[in-house]
Amino acid sequence: MGKHKKSFSFESVDFITYVWSKRKFLLTISIIAAIISAIVSFSITPKFKSSVVMFPASSASISKTLISNVGNPKDDLLKFGAEEEGEQLLQVLNSEEIRSRIIQKYNLAKHYKIDTATHFWKTRLYNEYKGNITFRRTEYMSVIIEVLDTQTDTAAFIANEISNQVDTVMTRIQHDRAKQALAIVEKEYNDMVNQMDQMGDSLKKIRELGVINYKSQSKAFNDAYAKVLVQGNAQGIKLIEAKLKILAKYGGNYNAISDLLLDETLRLSELKGKYMEAKVDAEQSISHKFVVDKAYSSEKKAYPIRSLIVLVSTLSTFFVALLLLIMRDSITHKTKD
Repeated sequence: MGKHKKSFSFESVDFITYVWSKRKFLLTISIIAAIISAIVSFSITPKFKSSVVMFPASSASISKTLISNVGNPKDDLLKFGAEEEGEQLLQVLNSEEIRSRIIQKYNLAKHYKIDTATHFWKTRLYNEYKGNITFRRTEYMSVIIEVLDTQTDTAAFIANEISNQVDTVMTRIQHDRAKQALAIVEKEYNDMVNQMDQMGDSLKKIRELGVINYKSQSKAFNDAYAKVLVQGNAQGIKLIEAKLKILAKYGGNYNAISDLLLDETLRLSELKGKYMEAKVDAEQSISHKFVVDKAYSSEKKAYPIRSLIVLVSTLSTFFVALLLLIMRDSITHKTKD
């Protein structure tokens, strides 16, 4: 039997010896990879990053906080929002509405050099948007808008505009719902006002007949009637009997309408309060965020990091080459065996 070379082992000494024996090849191919990756990295168009840092505001209702007396005492428009508001803010930032507004305002299809006459150009545009514009929440519950762009001022403009659009979109969403509520309350309020006007007209007609205050008039007429009876005043008796007849005929209606009108007045006062609250929520708006840092034009590129590209490419090439060498020698060794 012939002598065979000792097969490769992953023991530390064998491994180091093996790498050292292949040092010239590995060094050469690593240098070539470093040169190529450096050339490629310089061919990549640099991008600049701008960021907006903000906190979500409390979602407390304006009317409940500023106008109503029955609002939650914990509600405060000046408080930062909690985790729930942060999630809502992220959902709005990722909404189609904001994306469409930004794409349209800055003509991003042209800016990203995407031919709109080709197939699937919208998919390419959305992917480019998603790759350059990101939103994330920090451990401190703040939300960061990060924008990458080949033009440093454009990155800042887009980041600040997205921040502004948050209020526009969230206000639109809330107003859509608040206007529906306002329409319901307004109809109820107007119906009740009309109903009370009708009761007021009925009460006015009864008063024109002489029924001003049923209880006091009834007592006064009865006392007067007793006196004229004692006096035997026939004309007075006839006059008071006529008054008592009117009082008897319309007095019950007068009391019923008066009591109902009083109850409806209290209900109308409550309904008016709800109407005013709904009106404020439907017409007024307040910012849904607290901006900590606005975006500004960056003077230093954020992408690509050339040194990192060269380092990763060189190390990757080195280890892939080493792995291929090991596989080749192992296969050769087995074949000889």
